[in-house]
Amino acid sequence: MGALHAGHLSLVQKAGEENDLVVVSIFVNPTQFNDKGDLQRYPRTLEADTEKLSALKCDYIFAPGVEEIYPEPDTRKFNFGNLEKVMEGEFRLGHFNGVAQVVSRLFDIVKPDRAYFGMKDFQQLAIIKEMVKQLGSPVEIRPVAIKREEDGLAMSSRNTLLEPKYRKEAPRIYQALLKIKELKNNLSVEKVKDTVKAEIEQNHLLEVEYLEIVNQESLQPVKSWEEPIAKIACIAVFAGKIRLIDNIGL
Repeated sequence: MGALHAGHLSLVQKAGEENDLVVVSIFVNPTQFNDKGDLQRYPRTLEADTEKLSALKCDYIFAPGVEEIYPEPDTRKFNFGNLEKVMEGEFRLGHFNGVAQVVSRLFDIVKPDRAYFGMKDFQQLAIIKEMVKQLGSPVEIRPVAIKREEDGLAMSSRNTLLEPKYRKEAPRIYQALLKIKELKNNLSVEKVKDTVKAEIEQNHLLEVEYLEIVNQESLQPVKSWEEPIAKIACIAVFAGKIRLIDNIGL
């Protein structure tokens, strides 16, 4: 959605290494914002984005207007089952339907062989994989690892909106995720979540919306560390009005 940072550019770089032709879409999609204020605040920096992309293998920038993506209102309703009922889906109603609408439109227009998505939006990645499966799309979805600032904060376009006092405290989010790895050998799943959430909220500038430890495939909550599945911890935190998400594989 623009306001490109090194995390986005790592997707472009990976695409350039693995493909003959690279298209970068930049479009702030209105149908995935359940908070219209968030839509208005979202940074739009197309000129700066174009400059950054000029240094990489980017053959085309596709930066359409709303009327090009949605010549008519998109009334499609997707059903992603339990994947969309937890975490982001619980707190941002309709968000993933909007994601599926825009990504499927972009796929229809660009017709890529492969599409690259960052793992910071882990639930979005799971939703897009399921969407491709449901639509029978031939697109191969390629995940790319999270890029972090030197202090550990996951790179995000929203970071540019943080006031200095919030930006200073935001790295606590990643520090808290690392703490889960330390605690999980001694405490239950619920106790770990309670402990880590309380530790973050000792700082009055940060408010945890959710902290969940889930199955990496189904995204359903994990009850015990003994469950023989790949696990991931996912978190959403408000730093003032700015909402930040992050995750860590366990």
